[in-house]
Amino acid sequence: MSDGTPADLFFDAAIGLLQRVREEEGEAIGAAGNLLADTVAAGGRLFAFGAGHSSLAAQDVVYRAGGLALMNLLAVPGVVGVDVTPATLGSALERVEGLASAVLDTSPVRAGDALVIISLSGRNALPVEMALNARALGVKVIGVTSVAYAAQTTSRHSSGTFLKDHCDIVLDSKIAVGDAELTLDTIPAPFAPASTVVTTALMQAVMATAAAALADRGIEPPLLRSGNVDGGHEWNGRVMREYGDRIFYRR
Repeated sequence: MSDGTPADLFFDAAIGLLQRVREEEGEAIGAAGNLLADTVAAGGRLFAFGAGHSSLAAQDVVYRAGGLALMNLLAVPGVVGVDVTPATLGSALERVEGLASAVLDTSPVRAGDALVIISLSGRNALPVEMALNARALGVKVIGVTSVAYAAQTTSRHSSGTFLKDHCDIVLDSKIAVGDAELTLDTIPAPFAPASTVVTTALMQAVMATAAAALADRGIEPPLLRSGNVDGGHEWNGRVMREYGDRIFYRR
């Protein structure tokens, strides 16, 4: 590790990754945002899924001030975040084949909807199967993943494929295998992961693109406002009433 405090070096690494994503994934971000806008305009619903820490970026775009009210979390019990005990159970469930099928079969997801699947490695059975089965249902799939894993690791799904292989659009987070940006001679393992910073930024860039794309078509984007600003609750109430049949986090 070169000169500078660990904090400075982490910020440098995170900013560098964000610059790479901005420069190299701009076309894919635009395509993903327009796909979401197409879905909204056609009467479809929006869903986001992530397991473990990847779920943080999915949760960040659901019921969010400044975000699209139509984005719903597709939750899989036991794998959303680290709230399950023991936390290692969530990692184990990601490797179980058949779980994604059961979730999709009992979810409101249907043909004509769009599903964003976030998985850093894209190698576990759950995200691979989720993407594969969703597309079979007629759902458009956007994958947010690190493509490097497909070149440097092996799939844990029986098909031998990765999330990226079953998506209509792939957003590459550029995160290195292992998700740790810093090293020190005095610390025996790499540390300071940046995947949440980058993946969350990717997701918000896509959502911003979708909102602008809707406006360009003369459609008012169904955006939420903060409940902590005057008139926010009233604004959100109107949006919820207008789009209630496509919002599932209130039920």
